[in-house]
Amino acid sequence: MAGTEKLKLSEVLEEIEMSRAAFYRMRARGKAPKLIKLPNGQIRCRRTDLDAWWAKHEITA
Repeated sequence: MAGTEKLKLSEVLEEIEMSRAAFYRMRARGKAPKLIKLPNGQIRCRRTDLDAWWAKHEITA
């Protein structure tokens, strides 16, 4: 299904070129993309949520 891809936190960090510590600081300020915590404790991010986060931070000339 389109838009249902779920990325591992490591994949998100690689895409946004950010360290885990910096990401969690941003998350604590409420500025990070939405995350999903699975029952086994793993973290995922929907591709659609990450794309929306990118769009929100896009700078237009």
